[in-house]
Amino acid sequence: MTSPPAPVEYAVAVEHYLAALRLSAASRRVYRIALATWAWALVARTPPDGRARRGAAAPIVPMALLDASGAAGRLEDALARRAATADPRTVSRELSILRGAISWWRMRGWIDADPLDGLRPPATPSSAPSTLTPAQVTEIFALPAPLREQTCWRLLYETTAPIERVLALNADDLDLIRRRVRGEPGIRWRAGSSRLLPLLLAGRTAGPVFLTSRQAAAGTAARDRCPVTGRGRLSYRQAAELFAAATRHLDPAGRGWTLRRLRAAGASA
Repeated sequence: MTSPPAPVEYAVAVEHYLAALRLSAASRRVYRIALATWAWALVARTPPDGRARRGAAAPIVPMALLDASGAAGRLEDALARRAATADPRTVSRELSILRGAISWWRMRGWIDADPLDGLRPPATPSSAPSTLTPAQVTEIFALPAPLREQTCWRLLYETTAPIERVLALNADDLDLIRRRVRGEPGIRWRAGSSRLLPLLLAGRTAGPVFLTSRQAAAGTAARDRCPVTGRGRLSYRQAAELFAAATRHLDPAGRGWTLRRLRAAGASA
């Protein structure tokens, strides 16, 4: 199949990227809002605040601006402004979304430069929960959890990809031999996930990697339903609740840990 020609406009490139990710409707909306927000920075304009940002029409941005010499400085300034008003985790997620898009566009030759090179998300305040220790991570992976949870936790820890992206993966996204996500060279895993993924998929070649235990509701999009079992995609809320419940007895505070802390532990390992 012939690849689409390089788009001239940023918003068109965004739509190509979102279509390739096979995200759920909710995650697609989050990604689109984040990527639209960065468009304002590329033309040195400030995006609307609060709820107005979600529905605002982004400015027209030529893709060539990503290769322009001033792109890195504009994005750095925008990151500083966003960090002054938003939660650090939100800012980190939005930066990660843009980083993934830029990597995907560069791989296709649509842009040459990486204007995010060297740019880092804001530090998490000291009042935020600390990263899980290696000993705590070991305890997590020793839990007698179901195969689905074991695989999800391992994949999140080893790839350090956003949890929303991990849950949005479909079976045909995975290159099991090369231990990576097709089309996204930055998402790779190690031996733990490599051992568990074939067991979880058990011959499934399409549909969500992580499934609920129930049949998908009527009207569920085909990409969010297993074509073999008819079960739906595991949601972020379900995954978070399962992890918190499983780790509650390990957490000194008794609340259970978050998947984002597990991902952060993987990033610092």
